[in-house]
Amino acid sequence: MTLDLPPAPEFGAPIEPQRWPEVLRFLSLRRSTSAVTLAEPAPSLEELEALLRLATRVPDHGKLAPWRFISLEGAEKVQLAETLEALASARGDGRAAAKLAKLKTPPMALVVVSSPRTSEIPEWEQRLSAGAVCTTLLYAALAMGYGCNWITDWYSYDAEALRILGLAEGERVAGFMLLGTPREAPLERERPRHQALVTRWSP
Repeated sequence: MTLDLPPAPEFGAPIEPQRWPEVLRFLSLRRSTSAVTLAEPAPSLEELEALLRLATRVPDHGKLAPWRFISLEGAEKVQLAETLEALASARGDGRAAAKLAKLKTPPMALVVVSSPRTSEIPEWEQRLSAGAVCTTLLYAALAMGYGCNWITDWYSYDAEALRILGLAEGERVAGFMLLGTPREAPLERERPRHQALVTRWSP
């Protein structure tokens, strides 16, 4: 697709508040795409650059950028999936091996790595910022017309899998963001009744 994004604002430039009804409409219909329905084409290099630019415009207390990305495509993604499958098979864990279908099928994956910095900013807030990166990346990909699914699975928490991925001590996987073109439209799922989740504080 042809991208028509405004240039990144200069540091310190005023960004005037305005209404974005099309964004509200998008959010009212937003639906993640099943990973096993995602096929080529994946986002182009230009679109990937835009996704990363948008994903990093998130709340980030202390301006620490406590996250990073691992890009997985093509032969490298196949090799990672095969390595993880061999790990699961060596343990006799067929269920774990089968769960790799979600990683194998889409043509592209971006791993969002939570990488907290030494700072007075609480680690919890830095982890939340990594989650905001995942959410924004998901929304941006869907807004481009691609399918996207945010997953974590055993290989997001397994110590040996994290070593294979190249995570350092203290880093954690915030999400595998699986990207491609959906072969079928996702169906709406049940949503929570937000009214039941709100209480009004009183002294």
